[in-house]
Amino acid sequence: MQNADEWKFPHSLRPDPEKLMFNLSKAINSVVKVRTVIPSAAFTADVLGTERIGSGVLINDSGLILTVGYLVTEAETVWLTTNLNQSILGHVVAYDQVTGLGLVQTLGSLDIEPSELDPNELCTVNDDIFFVSYGGIEHALNCNISRIDEFAGYWEYLLEDAIYTSPPHPQWGGAAVFNTRGYVIGIGSLFLQNISEAQNQQGNLAIPISILKPILGAMVEFGRALTPARPWLGMYTVESEDGLIVSSLARYGPAELAGILQGDKIIGVSEEKVSTLASLFRSIWSIGAAGVSVPINIHRDGNHLQLAVNSIDRNDFLLKPQIH
Repeated sequence: MQNADEWKFPHSLRPDPEKLMFNLSKAINSVVKVRTVIPSAAFTADVLGTERIGSGVLINDSGLILTVGYLVTEAETVWLTTNLNQSILGHVVAYDQVTGLGLVQTLGSLDIEPSELDPNELCTVNDDIFFVSYGGIEHALNCNISRIDEFAGYWEYLLEDAIYTSPPHPQWGGAAVFNTRGYVIGIGSLFLQNISEAQNQQGNLAIPISILKPILGAMVEFGRALTPARPWLGMYTVESEDGLIVSSLARYGPAELAGILQGDKIIGVSEEKVSTLASLFRSIWSIGAAGVSVPINIHRDGNHLQLAVNSIDRNDFLLKPQIH
């Protein structure tokens, strides 16, 4: 992501406060810079880096910051900086694997006001929205919702109602997505080269706030949702013209230990055939919670094989927050 001091949106792409029914300045200033430091020995260090920078949004008067999970996964140090140049330490409260959202608690008071999560959880295609990262009005972008649809990520991740937005914001990670009433409806997660099935259109993917509401209390109190952990295989699979292909494997992960190889074609789970990432993940998760043995059917060198993968809770691979 670019440095906040090196770019800005032209005025024509920014929201106009005089045309809005909410306090734009308050909303923009509730978004903070999140900078984290991760130990080099952390499981996610090689892929996500040991220093990560993105955004988060203050969602209550007690200093609770909502952000995207990959910014804070395995973080040992968290710095939060406001648009008013106030910097303060924070600590990771929770990272939820299912939603991909993370929470950070400030270790002190911030001189800004929080933004509210959308109480109605209503958003529809073509809604006007505002995609806001840290950096003030110059980093606020007029957008609209292009699609609300499922999204499957190769890292064993599935959203049922992901929010696809355009045009793209270059500083998407952890950015707050506001509706026209000033409520937070989503958290920026990804940049996508194509968000439309009908045309080539770049954009962002945002995680909807609606999936946070049922687990927010448990995340704050216990550091995790109370639902059973999903089975994790450490098998990174991509969709291609040839079907579902294993592109890589987590080192010493369950799939690697079970004998699955890079390049294997996944054709089924137990007795079910699968042809998409979404169907693969749903079939795996339907078998049971983390720890269950998952029969994976593969095609390799002209042969059909079934390998039993002893799943685990992905959290077991991750470094945990030092305090809670």
